[in-house]
Amino acid sequence: VLVPLSPPPGHAFHLELDTAGMLQKNLCVRAELLCSCTREQLGEEDMLCFLHHPEEKMRRKQDSGLLHTLCTGSCLDVEKSVHWFYLFVRVAWLLLPQSHHWRLMLQPSSRSCKFQLSKDKESFTAEMIFGVRQGDSGIFVGSQPIEAGVPSTAWLETYAVAEAKFFRYISRQALQESWHCKCLPLLSRFPMGIGFSHYALKTVV
Repeated sequence: VLVPLSPPPGHAFHLELDTAGMLQKNLCVRAELLCSCTREQLGEEDMLCFLHHPEEKMRRKQDSGLLHTLCTGSCLDVEKSVHWFYLFVRVAWLLLPQSHHWRLMLQPSSRSCKFQLSKDKESFTAEMIFGVRQGDSGIFVGSQPIEAGVPSTAWLETYAVAEAKFFRYISRQALQESWHCKCLPLLSRFPMGIGFSHYALKTVV
């Protein structure tokens, strides 16, 4: 499951560009502070301007803020985000009535959140990855596992959402018994390493 991330008030996310102005394969999600003086002047007491508020009044707020908790430097850190979410789920789960009947197990993972719920003989597992949307498109940069040695501030471009929307559109336009609709589920299950990638097969269709 892809969980979209949005910056909290007073912050903005920006994807780092390479020197040629093109997005790199592995991107950095840079968290930047925004001026929120206008909102503060309108009487929103909890809305402190992180750029212009007097330092002595906001130090206690910023110590536990986004940049301190989820970032390494100014870049959103995948591993810190996953760790924070695990802690949040662990506390929130105990407050739910389902916790009296179901057992929640958090499975270790550095770049995704894996959970297993079990009760008697019933059991199911869910895995969540975080994503940051690129503008208004259906393309995200996600926290899915990547090759070893890549820093925890690296986010990988994913087209899963855009693809799902495209194939949903195709399935509505194609005839119910059309060859395309019958072949899409089959092609999506082709084993990797046979000479054609999933993207190549879906492009042909």
